[in-house]
Amino acid sequence: MSVLVTGGAGYIGSHMVLALLDAGEDVVVLDNLSTGYRWAVPEGAELIVGDVSDQQLVRTAISQYSVDAIIHFAGSIVVPESIEDPIGYYQNNTVNTHALIEAAVMSGVRHFIFSSTAAVYGMPEENPVREDARLQPISPYGASKLMSEMMLKDTAHAHDLEYVALRYFNVAGADPQGRAGQSTPAATHLIKVASQTALGERTHMNVFGTDYTTKDGTCIRDYIHVMDLAKAHLLALHHLRAGGKSDVYNCGYGRGFSVLEVIDAVKNVSGVDFDVRFANRRAGDPAALIACADKIRDHLGWRPEHDDLIEITASALAWEDRITDLRAAS
Repeated sequence: MSVLVTGGAGYIGSHMVLALLDAGEDVVVLDNLSTGYRWAVPEGAELIVGDVSDQQLVRTAISQYSVDAIIHFAGSIVVPESIEDPIGYYQNNTVNTHALIEAAVMSGVRHFIFSSTAAVYGMPEENPVREDARLQPISPYGASKLMSEMMLKDTAHAHDLEYVALRYFNVAGADPQGRAGQSTPAATHLIKVASQTALGERTHMNVFGTDYTTKDGTCIRDYIHVMDLAKAHLLALHHLRAGGKSDVYNCGYGRGFSVLEVIDAVKNVSGVDFDVRFANRRAGDPAALIACADKIRDHLGWRPEHDDLIEITASALAWEDRITDLRAAS
């Protein structure tokens, strides 16, 4: 049996593939390489270049590689971009996910793990936010992911399919062994942008909004190391294979850092006092978003191993420092 990882040539997906291979799993990656990289797929995993909306391709892969579980990362993830291009986001994140779920059901795949987001909560009424909080996304990105969660829930009621939806908070960092990291040059992740600025790849970086009702006026987020997130997916896979029922879990550490605190951490790690400028708020950004992660700890036994902002920023900076050579070699 093998695991099909969609979007496995991208940031989180490539770390998931590493975690699966390290655990002795057979892995098949499906990626259209629109934002991912062929070289990001590690040796030992099969790569199929194609789109999750191609049901014939998906069903052939499931049959050929005896796929018993799908971990679905493929999609678009930039909140401001989703506000500018809602149709594109609903197509890529919802319509294409519908096609993938349908192909899974038609092919008899019984286990499905979905890459969801804390954006489904919108502006939560209280932090840390629990899984049973009101779901009120304020961006097409969050809405598109919530629609996919709803499709999975209804499909699981009607068919022999169990799923886990993992609601990510702010994913950051890179593989401690230097095998993978955030590789998209124009990525909007805060720690990625700050690392690029520290290394001189950007002349400056912007902070969007300094008038939020937070301790220093900037947004507060819960940053989770990408390898701890990959571990959460592995535990979800074990849960489903053991006969566990469908469920939804937050993935975060339960504490937040402001934008300025994160920038200070990158400056401290890099030793560079780079240029930071202030700009207006971006649409779709809540003031604070912090996970209550008690449920995944209690139900799946998840125990993070990299819960340290300095470790997260140091791993991201180290990856950024070597990515130029990897791109040149590809």
